Amino acid sequence: MASGINRVVLVGNLTRDPEMKHLPSGMALCSLRIAVNTRRKDESGEWTDRPNFFDVSVWGNQGENCATYLAKGRPVAIDGRLEWREWEATDGSGKRQAVQIVADNVQFLGGRDSEGQPAQGGQPAQGGQQDFPAPLEADGIPF
Repeated sequence: MASGINRVVLVGNLTRDPEMKHLPSGMALCSLRIAVNTRRKDESGEWTDRPNFFDVSVWGNQGENCATYLAKGRPVAIDGRLEWREWEATDGSGKRQAVQIVADNVQFLGGRDSEGQPAQGGQPAQGGQQDFPAPLEADGIPF
């Protein structure tokens, strides 16, 4: 049986500040949301940018670094894989589904910040590739 390829590479900007949480096991999980523009022709034939939004999960030390050094608007490069998950809605309305990106590597992009200090740009978040836990739920909410 041939195995498939599940690889995603995106470059975009954070649409909000990173959200950090720690699981009961102590494992760090940082949630990011990025916007990536796609150029398309509109009805009049003019090229326009249309944003696509993606949810990204970053685990462990790499997630801690993202929460520490990243903020809304910051450009990042994400290398990871797609993960599909399904769960029962807590309000009893049925099953829910989502596809998210699980980052294997997050690279901070950009130049200097507004105070002239070197940004963390071009530096990969520490942690690199690692074994990720199986899909988990925290407080009854899968992520």
